[in-house]
Amino acid sequence: MADCLFCRIVAGEIPAAIVKRSDAALAFRDIDAKAPVHLLVIPTKHVAAVRDAKGADGERLLGRLLAFAAEIAAEQGLDRDGYRIVTNTGRNAGQSVDHLHLHLLGGRKLTWPPG
Repeated sequence: MADCLFCRIVAGEIPAAIVKRSDAALAFRDIDAKAPVHLLVIPTKHVAAVRDAKGADGERLLGRLLAFAAEIAAEQGLDRDGYRIVTNTGRNAGQSVDHLHLHLLGGRKLTWPPG
């Protein structure tokens, strides 16, 4: 999608601090970090939000994204003390970019409720 910020990052048109890439997913540092480790994990194919990941393909994509995020969390040394994976769907939940993304947060004690 030409006007999607995250699609442009996937395409290399906009620079990002990329941590890891696979065929299906990309992880990069959030420019507005809320924790010492705050990464965004996105599908390389445009999907607007969790609600749009439908059917068997959508289920596979969501599973891949979660597994990819968990793999990166381990590589970042977050397994011992824990981490949080969050996704927002829609404006009221705080989704500011209409491209499915997971926030991977860790590196400090996280509080609850988040906001």
